[in-house]
Amino acid sequence: MTTVGQIESSLFQLAPRQLMQSWDNVGLLVGNTDRAAKKVLVALDITEDVVQEAVEGGFDLIAAHHPVMNCTWHPVQTIREDDSQGRVLTTLIRHQIAAICMHTNLDSAQGGVNDVLAAKMELKNVSPLGEDGIGRVGELAEEMALADFASYVKKRLGANGVRYADGGRPVRRVAVGGGACGDYTGLAVSLGCDTFVTADLKYHDFQNAAGMGINLIDAGHFPTEDVICPVLQRYLSEQFPGLQVRKSVRHHEVIQYV
Repeated sequence: MTTVGQIESSLFQLAPRQLMQSWDNVGLLVGNTDRAAKKVLVALDITEDVVQEAVEGGFDLIAAHHPVMNCTWHPVQTIREDDSQGRVLTTLIRHQIAAICMHTNLDSAQGGVNDVLAAKMELKNVSPLGEDGIGRVGELAEEMALADFASYVKKRLGANGVRYADGGRPVRRVAVGGGACGDYTGLAVSLGCDTFVTADLKYHDFQNAAGMGINLIDAGHFPTEDVICPVLQRYLSEQFPGLQVRKSVRHHEVIQYV
């Protein structure tokens, strides 16, 4: 019998707890370590749709990247069913579905979000971007024009669209940061990067790109991080051959472009 606690321990082998940022909340956030788990649903976020998918599919556990509670950006003050987060939590508890979340520790880990993102970009000679392990730096096999590279990023990540700003340089040495990593732009510049692929960039980030001498590509939070979900699915299937592990078919990019 595979337990929720065994799955949590295995995921911490992939993404050690000590790699998480001080403000973060990772590990088993809902459920009981001793409870058996036969079916695991993998998703980037634990949304209402994902929880309903788990309920209808008879899943015992959801393994996700983004924490379902107690994060800096969405602290839990109440658990009410007239609130989306409250409905998520009460439904998980009511149906005895556990939730394990691996967040900034999985961003930093070897083989984690940013290594997978760098691999998606087919970067070579990859090394960490920051001392905290967030982000990666690597090189393209051949130099590309920025517009061509922006289209390449969109295709490689299956994004609905990308936003970009021209820093006045062709693309060869590239930094990547899954999710909201705009604060690492200066570091990318200091490491000689001509281009930075990340998400959730602000107006002033794009406005400052040319002055900093770096191309910026915002490929979206979901596309730059959902790349880890197939990796988690494969990892858990290999570690626990008796488990049924499936990636969510309902969770998808919510931002549309016209």
